[in-house]
Amino acid sequence: MTAEGFLQGRRLQMARGVLLQCIMGGYPPARFYGSDDGDLALVPDPAQIHRLPWSKQPRAFAICDADELTGESSTLSTRGQLKAVIARYTALGLAPVVATELEFFVFAPNIDPTQPFQPPVGLDGRREGGHSAFSVSSNNGLRPFFNEVYQCMAALGLPRDTFMHEMGVSQFEINLLHGDPLLLADQTFLFKHLLKEVALKHGLTVVCMAKPLAHTAGSSMHIHQSIVDTGTGRNVFSNEAGEPTSIFRHFIAGQQACMADFTALFAPNVNSYQRLCHPYASPNNACWSHDNRAAGLRIPASSPVARRVENRLPGADANPYLAIAASLAAGLHGIEHKLEPSEPIQGEFKVPDNLSLPCTLHAALERLTRSQLAKELFGETFIEGYIASKTLELTSFLDEITPWERRVLAAQA
Repeated sequence: MTAEGFLQGRRLQMARGVLLQCIMGGYPPARFYGSDDGDLALVPDPAQIHRLPWSKQPRAFAICDADELTGESSTLSTRGQLKAVIARYTALGLAPVVATELEFFVFAPNIDPTQPFQPPVGLDGRREGGHSAFSVSSNNGLRPFFNEVYQCMAALGLPRDTFMHEMGVSQFEINLLHGDPLLLADQTFLFKHLLKEVALKHGLTVVCMAKPLAHTAGSSMHIHQSIVDTGTGRNVFSNEAGEPTSIFRHFIAGQQACMADFTALFAPNVNSYQRLCHPYASPNNACWSHDNRAAGLRIPASSPVARRVENRLPGADANPYLAIAASLAAGLHGIEHKLEPSEPIQGEFKVPDNLSLPCTLHAALERLTRSQLAKELFGETFIEGYIASKTLELTSFLDEITPWERRVLAAQA
């Protein structure tokens, strides 16, 4: 939209079906979004209108809500779904607090998608060999790129906690500061957009796939969650003596009760399960533990005021609005029904059958299809539309024969 049109308050409308457009560009049948495919209004959030600092031509970016023309939030909007979950907490005098940890890879341009990604050539004229994890000089070869990323974050008001090189080749992680869930979802979404745009300026490619490289750690989007009492500002996961509360237990139990049903919301793509099939540090289970990275739900070591639950299932490819909404809705389900968690696990452990999760997109969609709980929490219209869109993507993937199949199976008798 032109700046003049935006400032005049001109309404931008969009077909409802666009919210269910799949990643290849197609749409499920119209019955999933209304046979008329009528318009929605895109209503900009005044707090999320940003001048884009990386653009030479003056441009602005507005994060919008997708609302029905009657004014209600569209049930197909993931941002709207997150706002609805937050409102349920508000009605109980509670405010969830979250933080996201986003991992991503920086690669050289990948013109031929049949070829593996490669790390870029750095300032020293060499490609990283994979020996820089957590090194203080690990991003020096990409210093011009990261300098502009930091500058653009500051210009957009995106506060960052820590930035580090992760385990993979040319893989990095940012921890965003904890705060309001909607704000963190907006910041995570905006940061991913920023990364890709700045990378293009520097002749680089940023990839937020869950598992872009074989034999290398995948990229997560861990979600840290706590809840405060809106009256006192106190973290309700800890009592006055600093001990865990019953609400803390119920929140964990709700996460455990919902994780299998919600796996397709946390791991939305075929590639998501490539990350989860190597379970260390990418756990595909609903176990919980004190500071054990093999558990899907980890309680990081912290002071009582910072007691929180880390959901380690989502990958970097997850929709931040939907992943945060699903995680918080699961915890609230446990609180409202006073569920009790399993015993915490420590050290090496075997995942009990009742705490295992779907390990393919097909299995995850089958589980979501059977989930009455998901339909109760997010509405039948949203869940059925989401499944329809993701089924199109899965079918598209299964229509292709992979290089592995040609390499390994062609010679078989």
